[in-house]
Amino acid sequence: MIDILKMNLSPNFKRKTLLAFEICMLLLLLSGVIAWNNARLSSVSIKEFEQVHQLTLGLENLRSHIDKAENRQWAYFLTQEPSLLQQRDVLLQELTQDRTNLQNLVLGKTAMQADIDNINSIVEQRVSTLIDSEKAFKAGGFANAAPKFNKGLELASDIRRLVLGLERQIQDDLHQQQSEELARLTQIAFVIISLLIVTGLLSAWIQRSIHHRLVEEYTLHEQQLPLLKKGALQDAIFNSTNFSSIATDAQGVIQIFNVGAERMLGYTALDVLDKISPADISDPQEVIQRAEELSAEMGTTILPGFEALVYKASRGIEDIYDLTYVRKDGTRFPANVSVTALRDVERKVIGYLLIGIDNSARKQVEATQAITDQRLRDLQFYTRSLIESNIDALMTTDPDGLISDVNQQMERLTGCTREELIGSPCKNYFTEPERAETAIARVMQEGKVTNFELTAQAKDGKKTVVSYNATTFYDRERNLQGVFAAARDVTERKQSELALQVTNVELNLAIATAEKANLAKSEFLSSMSHELRTPLNAILGFAQLMASETPAPSCAQKQSIDQILQAGWYLLKLINEILDLAMIESGRVTISQEAMSLTEVLQDCQAMIEPQAQKRNISMQFPKLDQMFYVHADRMRVKQVMINLLSNAIKYNRDNGKVFIECQLASKSRIRVNVTDTGAGLNSKQLQQLFQPFNRLGQETSSEEGTGIGLVVTKQLVELMGGEIGVESQVGVGSVFWIELNASAMPKLPHFESILPICEDEDKQLGSPDLGKRTLLYVEDNPANLALVEQLVARCPDLRLISAIDGHLGIQMARVYKPDVILMDINLPGISGFGALKILQNDPATQHIPVMALSANAMPRDIENGQQAGFYRYLTKPIKVDEFMNALNQALEHATTSSSNASVIRSGDKSH
Repeated sequence: MIDILKMNLSPNFKRKTLLAFEICMLLLLLSGVIAWNNARLSSVSIKEFEQVHQLTLGLENLRSHIDKAENRQWAYFLTQEPSLLQQRDVLLQELTQDRTNLQNLVLGKTAMQADIDNINSIVEQRVSTLIDSEKAFKAGGFANAAPKFNKGLELASDIRRLVLGLERQIQDDLHQQQSEELARLTQIAFVIISLLIVTGLLSAWIQRSIHHRLVEEYTLHEQQLPLLKKGALQDAIFNSTNFSSIATDAQGVIQIFNVGAERMLGYTALDVLDKISPADISDPQEVIQRAEELSAEMGTTILPGFEALVYKASRGIEDIYDLTYVRKDGTRFPANVSVTALRDVERKVIGYLLIGIDNSARKQVEATQAITDQRLRDLQFYTRSLIESNIDALMTTDPDGLISDVNQQMERLTGCTREELIGSPCKNYFTEPERAETAIARVMQEGKVTNFELTAQAKDGKKTVVSYNATTFYDRERNLQGVFAAARDVTERKQSELALQVTNVELNLAIATAEKANLAKSEFLSSMSHELRTPLNAILGFAQLMASETPAPSCAQKQSIDQILQAGWYLLKLINEILDLAMIESGRVTISQEAMSLTEVLQDCQAMIEPQAQKRNISMQFPKLDQMFYVHADRMRVKQVMINLLSNAIKYNRDNGKVFIECQLASKSRIRVNVTDTGAGLNSKQLQQLFQPFNRLGQETSSEEGTGIGLVVTKQLVELMGGEIGVESQVGVGSVFWIELNASAMPKLPHFESILPICEDEDKQLGSPDLGKRTLLYVEDNPANLALVEQLVARCPDLRLISAIDGHLGIQMARVYKPDVILMDINLPGISGFGALKILQNDPATQHIPVMALSANAMPRDIENGQQAGFYRYLTKPIKVDEFMNALNQALEHATTSSSNASVIRSGDKSH
């Protein structure tokens, strides 16, 4: 303008120009005032819009916090995790803050304030139902909390309806404000444009600038309003991850897909926006079923698809239903879907909003509850079946003894129906009510009663003896509920017990009779053994003396003596076998099994049996000593078995024959010994009769001696040791007798100090001048036995023999003569050898003298009793000269050692 005034122009023009300038300036000033006022109003509108936005966010937070609190509480119902209740309480505190913020936002806005107060009131009720449902759950579980939960759902629906209504009201207010703002801006633009036209060309550049500025501000403002609206809506929707919020256009194409929907369905927003509809991510069968149900309900045809999902909502009907969503990976989950139609200011549907909640937890709770209910019904049925299927009469009573339940067996026992029994005193159904009452009292005091006998009496008078067993039972809080009792019919058992008592008496009498007979048999066998061995002792003893006389007998005499010895030893063997068989059959044979070397036993047998084989030129092949075999058996009995088998293999073999002995593993736990001969063999009939007593299989007329009981004894001994015996034979080839015994590990021998060997040379021991003349006292009442021992002792010049004919005289002579060794018979007149031994052992003057027994009592039990009594050695008749001399030699050596020790002790006593 200064440049215009400086121009060379007429004053009028300048005045007009100045006037125009002033008018322009006034118009500009007026425009500035108008623009400032518009800016102020716009600022106020923006603030109001921000308040509305904050109010919308507050409502969304309110809904979110209360739903999250509900989810935490339901999770607690499922898991009973206390931390979930703490999280719920934190959410409820945040809910209180949300309510306060909403109250602050609507201050001064009466209409909205009433709506907010109404929402807060319902929220308070909703919070109250949460607390009440928690208490109900703790008091009675899901069933007790269900009414509170249903009430909470109704309140949640009311909150959702009020919030949506308030949001709809806020949107309407925003639309009205936008319309007013647009009208105001239009009026201002018209005024400004009119002023700019009046100012003319001089204000063209100002007018254009103002125009451009107004146009830009107007455009910017128009663009910001929908952006702010959409941004607030999106923020509210997308900030919720607990709900799947899916917004579509009117045709059902998805336009908004929030983070909650992404989390639940596995799709990203880019996967679905402007591409698919909610029907495409729903279970097709459920969509079809919903279309059919709606068609029937609404009386019109509704096609399956998106229309079936939003049909009610499109007509303004609130629609909440269950639907199965299909995730991107194909898995499914139940959801509770709320559908709302989105409308513009003209109430025209522009889209739909589907808000879904993952319903898996509730469905799982319902399924779990259904399973629990079914299990409870099954358990009740199972429990009742157990009670009814029990063979005992069962009943339950209260603490006062009144029947509360019974089974069918109890009805049969009493002859009363279940209805008659329940509520009546149980003691009334027994013949002795006082004892029945005592049984119940004992159960209440001790907790249980077992085998308490009572007699039940039925309605028709029938009596049944029962065994009453009872115990107390309690509820979950350990409060006493009553008594559970079982009454078992023991009538047959009582009869059986009575019969058994009678049988036991008869059996005891039979056992006593059998034991008496067995004892008599044992005494007879022992007596028979003694009576047979006593004369045999004289026969064999004197025959052996005659054979060893100097000068030697003639050939004829030698043949006679051999015949005597052969017949005597055969008779002794026959006696031994008969006694063994009798002992085995009576079960009185003692088997002492232990780990033992089978190889060593075979070595001993080889030394004993080879001389017999050499007489007939029979070669014997024993196993080599490269491998040791050990069995668990009785060493003496194994040797007896092997001697018997080897003797038979030689006896029934041919001249110049062979015998093979083999040891081998039959299995991991068994060892087999084969004895193979080259004899005549056995046919099938002979094999069947092989182990029969006294059956010699046709060899009775042969020259070979035998009794026919050796193999019987052998078989029974092998079986007593847990083994087996068998035979394989071929006529004309030979036989193989075998036994199998249990294998054993090598026995571990204890470590002994080395013992100096005792010289067994008779001349050195008994004839050495350094030992002096020693004394042998022989207590014997049989002159023949005494004469035999006298002749044996006569061969020892340094040994003298003194004798006594009974036990009492023997004791007196032992005290007077102090013999080095005492040889004592067992069956003596007056006092037995055992009684004499006891007296000698108790006398300090004679207790050091070794006492040897020489008796015809040769039963294993007799030998064992003698050794236990304290005899130094127990020798049996008939006397075996070598065995007798060796035992005597050892006893004399023992006497010398004992005498030396006694002298040392006596000298020590004197020095003190």
